[in-house]
Amino acid sequence: MNVFLPDMTVLTILLLIIGFGLVLLEMHIPGFGVPGIAGAIFLILAVVLTAQNFAQALVMALGILAILGTMLGVVLTFFTKGKLFKPLILSDEQNKEHGYISSSDLDYLLGKKGIAITDLRPAGSVDIDGVKFDVVSDGEYVLSGAKVEIFKVSGVKLLVKKI
Repeated sequence: MNVFLPDMTVLTILLLIIGFGLVLLEMHIPGFGVPGIAGAIFLILAVVLTAQNFAQALVMALGILAILGTMLGVVLTFFTKGKLFKPLILSDEQNKEHGYISSSDLDYLLGKKGIAITDLRPAGSVDIDGVKFDVVSDGEYVLSGAKVEIFKVSGVKLLVKKI
């Protein structure tokens, strides 16, 4: 009898197969639910009933973890590249050409005129069509109440110049 490898019985093999099957089911149906807990119990039970010493339990536990890691890798590969993942991804795109505008897309403000609510030194606030925007001037100090125009949009950064 080997000190590190336990004697496998039919019950142990059955517990391992059921345990791995239930954990695999849990990997396909996400959530910490009954199949995952039951599968973990079956796998732990297989180790407890089979291992005769700590070394055997450790070898079995490491083997089970290696198999579970491999299963998870295979499942994730199929989910990200295979047909299983297609229903989880929205294939339609929402882009500018079809009329969708991101909340952070401020290109529509280019050329708009407004009034400085605060002094721009160089950053401050501007009122454009009744909406307050944080802006940066082109480097010059702009007094509150001055008329400004947005001449550049860089991401969410609005650059204004005095008019």
